[in-house]
Amino acid sequence: MYISIIGTMASGKTTLFKALSGINGNSNGGSNGQPTASIEVPDERIDALTKIFNPKKATYSHIEVSDTVAIREGRVKNETLDAKSLQQIRRSDAVLLILRHFDNGHQADPVGDFRRVQSEFILADMVQVEGRLARLRKLNAIKPNVQLQQEQALLEQCLAHLESEKPLATLSLSCEDDKKLRGFLFLSRKPMMIVINCVEERLADTENIASQLRKRLPGHIPVLAACGQLEAELATMSPEEQQQFMAEYGIEESLRGRIIRLAYETLGLISFLTVGEDECRAWPIRKGVSAQEAAATIHTDLSQKFIRAETVSYEDFIRLNGFSGCRKAGVWRLEGKTYVVKDGDIISIRASN
Repeated sequence: MYISIIGTMASGKTTLFKALSGINGNSNGGSNGQPTASIEVPDERIDALTKIFNPKKATYSHIEVSDTVAIREGRVKNETLDAKSLQQIRRSDAVLLILRHFDNGHQADPVGDFRRVQSEFILADMVQVEGRLARLRKLNAIKPNVQLQQEQALLEQCLAHLESEKPLATLSLSCEDDKKLRGFLFLSRKPMMIVINCVEERLADTENIASQLRKRLPGHIPVLAACGQLEAELATMSPEEQQQFMAEYGIEESLRGRIIRLAYETLGLISFLTVGEDECRAWPIRKGVSAQEAAATIHTDLSQKFIRAETVSYEDFIRLNGFSGCRKAGVWRLEGKTYVVKDGDIISIRASN
C-alpha cells in the first residue's frame, strides 16, 4: 500500500510526514528524491500468534508513505505539477491531503486549498485524456476498431466530466468501464483522505473543526483533524513517554494509528494471516479477494498451482486453543479457489508440485 502526502506550501505536510514515519518508520530519500517511509501496521493478532508459535520472525503489514512536492499557491493558469511529481502521485494507491487551519501570514482557507488541489488533479487528467483521445481519433479514422472506438467513447465521457470541473471520482461508471480506466491512473479518481492541520491552541477543538469542514467538502472524502507539530513530537517518543504525553494533551489515539485505520477503510483492505515456526505474518489484501488471488500475494506459483486453502478464523483459533481444537470442533476447513477470504483468516495454501 502506497500513499502520497500532498498539500499546498506551508500546510505542514512535511511535519505530518514526520509524525507518520516517526521512530517506527524507516525513512529514506526514495528513488524519486522525495522522502519516503515504511510504516509498520500494528496487529494484536500477530502479537498473540508470535507468543504461541515463537517463530524466527514476525512480519507485520506495512504502509509506504511519501512526502511529495508542495503545490504552490497562485499558480499560473494551465501550469501543472511537474511530470516527476505527477508520476509519483499516479502510482500511489491513495492520496493524503494536508489542509492548513492556521494563519502563516496568509489567512487559512482549507476549503480553497482543497479546491486548488482538486483543480490541479482535474487539469492533469484532462491533459492525459486529451492526449490519448487525439491518438485514438487518428487510429479510428484510419482503420476503425471496435475496441478502440469503445475506449474513445469512454474517454470522451471522462473529458466532458472533467471539463465541467468535476473529478473522475464522481463519474458513475459500470464495473467494466471502471476496470478499463484503472490503467490510466487518473489523479482525480484516487481515493483521498484529508487531515486538517491545526495549531496546539485548537487541539481540544479538532473534532469540531473536522465536523464543520466535512459539511463543506465532498461527502465521499473522510476528514480528520490534528495538531501536526504535537504529533511529530509524539512520534519521536518511547511508548511510555507517548502515554504520558497523550494523557497530558488529551490525545486518545495518535495520528499514525488513526491514519492506518482510515487507510485500510478507504482502500477496503483486510489482512489474512499465515503462521508457523519460521514466520507469523499478516498479508494485506482487498476485501472480496478469492483464496486463489490471496495465494498470489504470497507467491505467484501458489496461485497458479493452487489446490485448496486450509483455513480457520483467528477468533476460533484462539478460542479453541490451536489447530487441534479447531479440527475437533469442525471449524478447520478446506476451501476452494473461489472462497472469499475474510479478515483474520489463518490460511495455509496447498499447491501442486
